[in-house]
Amino acid sequence: MSIYESGEDYLETIYLLSKANPGVHAINVAEALSFSKPSVTRALKILKTNGFINIDAATNHIILTDKGRETAEGIFDRHETITKFWVLNGVSPEIAAKDACRMEHDISPETFKRVKEIVAGNG
Repeated sequence: MSIYESGEDYLETIYLLSKANPGVHAINVAEALSFSKPSVTRALKILKTNGFINIDAATNHIILTDKGRETAEGIFDRHETITKFWVLNGVSPEIAAKDACRMEHDISPETFKRVKEIVAGNG
């Protein structure tokens, strides 16, 4: 099952929030993305149905499944690598991060591999 850009944004946000605090709730995601709680609740239901997250019944904590964590880590890696690439090429960190946020969803595996090589100094 492929995941849409918005789903990737949710997973990346949950991943980053869970690195700072293991008790991630829907309201945390809503605040981080500046979305309404009902919108986040709908998105979380879709992510859960597709096996990316679980929600602990006792605590309502959002927990990434192995599939969700792997997907989120890949998205985050693309974001960080693309940001570094643009910074290395003279773009301000703020603009580079903003552009990377859009590019991380559409970059082909071949192009990303090359960008990663360049950032690692093997380009």
